[in-house]
Amino acid sequence: MNFDTLKHLVFLDIETVRGKASFNELSERMQQLWQKKALQLNNEVNAEELYYDKAGIYAEFGKIVCISIGVFYLKGEQLALRVKAITNDDEKALLETFKSLVTDKFDERKLKYVAHNGKEFDFPYICRRMLINGVQIPSSLQLSGKKPWEIQHIDTMELWKFGDFKSFTSLDLLSAAFDIPTPKDDIDGSQVSSVYYEEDNLVRIGHYCNKDVATTARVYLKMNGLDDLQEDFISYVS
Repeated sequence: MNFDTLKHLVFLDIETVRGKASFNELSERMQQLWQKKALQLNNEVNAEELYYDKAGIYAEFGKIVCISIGVFYLKGEQLALRVKAITNDDEKALLETFKSLVTDKFDERKLKYVAHNGKEFDFPYICRRMLINGVQIPSSLQLSGKKPWEIQHIDTMELWKFGDFKSFTSLDLLSAAFDIPTPKDDIDGSQVSSVYYEEDNLVRIGHYCNKDVATTARVYLKMNGLDDLQEDFISYVS
């Protein structure tokens, strides 16, 4: 795999939180709909408690507060990675910024998105939240009307399954298997809502999201039989 192929990859990760700080802030209609959802998820746990813990993973009840992207470039003759976090309390503005970046900076006909569990989570979540916010979905993210081989999504977890659909492997475990440093050196996904609503710390969330992107890129290289990146060749752009 040469650089002409690698340069069209966009590594991606999102961080999501519950849409409102508390269940009581939801409209009456959304409260009723969440209560129905909660019964499906776990009828032994209070709906309000479950909202606090789980709402962020559902696009109808959550929102995106960070999208991090990473792209390869050449530093001299050495492959390097540049990672940037887009954060915003205003989700529509965040999604518009992401859309503009994708459409203005990349050739959408050639780019491919890479994420861990992206086909089950990141890619559809972004598209659903774009529709809810009235933001046009970039053609490179669209699935409608495309043949399977035209879809520009690569999922490192799907690649690792090798057709074994029963298997779920976390990014942390996969990075450990490849002897790549853990991205989970500060917070994990279950803590993002608390960091957002209780600490008001988008910078911390962006840092965490960036580390996941860098790890996904390093895992992708190893899965394709390529040399790992050294930390000196990973840059984080504000």
